[in-house]
Amino acid sequence: MFRALYDWTLKLAGHRHSERYLATISFAESSFFPIPPDVMLVPMVLARREQAYRIATICTLASVLGGMFGYAIGYFLTSFAHQVLEFFRHGAFEDFTAAYQKWGAALILVKGLTPIPFKLVTIASGVSHYPLGIFIILCTITRGARFFLVAFLLKKYGEPVQRVIEERMNLIGWMVIAALVGGFALVALL
Repeated sequence: MFRALYDWTLKLAGHRHSERYLATISFAESSFFPIPPDVMLVPMVLARREQAYRIATICTLASVLGGMFGYAIGYFLTSFAHQVLEFFRHGAFEDFTAAYQKWGAALILVKGLTPIPFKLVTIASGVSHYPLGIFIILCTITRGARFFLVAFLLKKYGEPVQRVIEERMNLIGWMVIAALVGGFALVALL
């Protein structure tokens, strides 16, 4: 089931426009798209290990720009942002606002590294009117840490990792789906 998707992403990773695709997915994931950029980042780094840090840089910059767009959604489209947050959990709008007043920086840094959808963090930051300059710095730190860690590990251990991925394709595919669903579920429970 996951083999065709894996083969397709590997083919896309080697495409001459793959960096544009990665940037688009990274941007969109930080503001409105549900699929994390790792689906492109991992195969791209596996396909071009020598460019691992360039790929991580593109992913990070696009994610931060997408985060700024998510922030703008929350800041300027507050009623829409309220509906988005309430979709995940009743009372989330008030809870996010209260949490940001208390632990804003920690929330951005921690949630940027987790499977919790980053778009919720960016939209909630805008809704809460979190200081934009600090928000951008924190997004750069947390997203950079996440993507550069993936790039470093794949650059260093890429061949064995690729073998494991290919040997355990279905298990890893279901684990990725579980992490995505778990991230959304965690938001609903918090």
